[in-house]
Amino acid sequence: MSDVSLPSPPEARTAAVIPAAGRGVRLGPGAPKALRALNGTPMLIHAVRAMAASRAVSLVVVVAPPDGTAEVKTLLDAHALPERTDFVVVPGGDSRQESVRYGLEALPPGVDIVLVHDAARPLVPVDTVDAVIEAVRDGAPAVVPALPLADTVKEVEPAAVVGETEPVVATPERARLRAVQTPQGFDRVTLLRAHESVTDNVTDDASMVEQLGVPVVVVPGHEEAFKVTRPLDLVLAEAVLARRRLNDGF
Repeated sequence: MSDVSLPSPPEARTAAVIPAAGRGVRLGPGAPKALRALNGTPMLIHAVRAMAASRAVSLVVVVAPPDGTAEVKTLLDAHALPERTDFVVVPGGDSRQESVRYGLEALPPGVDIVLVHDAARPLVPVDTVDAVIEAVRDGAPAVVPALPLADTVKEVEPAAVVGETEPVVATPERARLRAVQTPQGFDRVTLLRAHESVTDNVTDDASMVEQLGVPVVVVPGHEEAFKVTRPLDLVLAEAVLARRRLNDGF
């Protein structure tokens, strides 16, 4: 028997795609949601830093508004980002799904794991990012971080006119429900196949993989990975950052 040890297989390379081409109308008029300031820094920069905080992430692809690619490139250049991570900006499409696809097309060969992260979730902790990556490395083709629901949920028949009463159809069992967050992690081949096959306009990439019949698994999410959608969310995000500065000194 030879005592020459075989080289370890190369570790799977991970890239993150951040679709940031939306306008964010629920936050009101002004700059696109991803470019709104949070503690003086655009939310997008916080989201990029959150992905780059993972040592496993070697590339972050930001999908910018089609008319804002140069602005986003300038924004990334103007802020301190980890030198070990590469950053690319590409123009987005008319829908989130199209924008993610453009981000996937920008990935170089050698990337085996892809994270898709909402720019509007700027405060996701690095432990959550790493947990998603690790689950994909362990063999799951699709992974989503998620939290149990605190509220009872009702399924209703939507009203024809906003503000009218809505009949309750059912009350799902809360213990079986989860609120899904990002980053969602995928085996690259699986995610590409989903984007080539699924034409429905879906709200997240995991739903596309589900339509392929491929299993999706859940890992624990984090309360600070909430989505900044409404003005009150900005207040909460500022409070989280203030607590982090107090506890961690940044």
